[in-house]
Amino acid sequence: MAAAGAGSGFPPGAGTEPLAAGRASPGGLRSVLGALVSPRTWLAVIHLLAGLVIGIVAFTAVVVGIGLGIGLMPIFLVGIPVLVGVIWLAGLGGRAERARFAVLLGAVIPAPAPLPDEPRGWRRMNLLFLARSTWLPTVYALIRLPMSAIQAVAVTAVWGVGLALIALPAYNGALPGGSAHLGSFALNNLAWVALGVATGVALVLAAPTLTRALAAEDAAVARWLLGPGRRARLTARIGELETSRAGVVGAAETERRRIERDLHDGAQQRLVSLAMELGRARAKFASDPQAAEAIVGQAHEQAKEALTELRNLVRGVHPPVLSDRGLDAALSGLAALSPVPVTVRVDLAERPPASVEAIAYFVVAEALTNVAKHAKASRALVTVTRSGNLLNVAVSDDGIGGASVAGQGLSGLAARVAGIDGRLLVTSPDGGPTAIEAVLPCG
Repeated sequence: MAAAGAGSGFPPGAGTEPLAAGRASPGGLRSVLGALVSPRTWLAVIHLLAGLVIGIVAFTAVVVGIGLGIGLMPIFLVGIPVLVGVIWLAGLGGRAERARFAVLLGAVIPAPAPLPDEPRGWRRMNLLFLARSTWLPTVYALIRLPMSAIQAVAVTAVWGVGLALIALPAYNGALPGGSAHLGSFALNNLAWVALGVATGVALVLAAPTLTRALAAEDAAVARWLLGPGRRARLTARIGELETSRAGVVGAAETERRRIERDLHDGAQQRLVSLAMELGRARAKFASDPQAAEAIVGQAHEQAKEALTELRNLVRGVHPPVLSDRGLDAALSGLAALSPVPVTVRVDLAERPPASVEAIAYFVVAEALTNVAKHAKASRALVTVTRSGNLLNVAVSDDGIGGASVAGQGLSGLAARVAGIDGRLLVTSPDGGPTAIEAVLPCG
């Protein structure tokens, strides 16, 4: 870990902690115990138990509706509107289910593409009954009940039996027969009771893992039945890639123009001036050596300024220290140059790929530039961690907020990040602290 600047991090409650997306959780026993009280675990429990109630309602409505529709079909095809109503209700239920998965599990399931406007009349009725986006929600409504019943029984059993066994010493003697019985076997001595308590502890510790696994399986089924089909997902993915490619090309063109402008307006002008000064000095060497010496001195200063500008330009393209010593040293150098005190925390067991390092560097560079120019902050924090195949780069400050991913600097960064399938997240309420996080794949 490297630190630069006057700060030593933000105090608790300052509201400047980096975003938590993709952050690794502690391992071992601490992680297991933390899962017991984790909101994610209990939201999954609520989700699975609520699914049973929703399954009963959905199954009843769909079965009754389909039966009524088929039964009324001989009566002047009155059953057709009933079946259409069932499909419509199933579609509404699918929309509600996608919202439930997003709220309780954080699983975002995209809605399937709407049906085309054509054809009309009876041909459209045929399309309505055959389209994947209309009949699959009906299938989901039918399987919701049996699937939720299995899930609810499994979750209730593992939590209930585990807690009952842990509390066994408190009520074992009050049970009929003086002890708990498993068939004809009685837990009537201390060793068996202790074994029961140990089994209960093991069940309770395993319960969060089972609960989350069932919730993940539930989300996978819902994504298959309520989300867009494989072809639609591929089409959407192709569109995302095309947009990402266009953004990367645009960002590269903007960067090329910036380099061209900096060379033309900065280093090139100084080099032209340097050549003119040296020409004046050569013309005066014979007639006025002292004036020539003064001009050479001025030319020397201009040469040093031109070198400084070229060095800064090269650093803007790709800083040499990043290639030589990695993100830790490069970000510490950025922090040292910042007028706002910056704390840098880098925790990387191994270096990510060079392209990912470069994007991470420029995310921090642009974020710190924004902090210095616009945030009116008194300190900033840069945190770089790696969780599996994701590199998390977070920059936060205690300034006045107002940063937007639509701004010129951050929009270019967002395009570069999206070019490698990463995400740039910006939290910047007006009048509050700003947090910018880039989540970059580096596997």
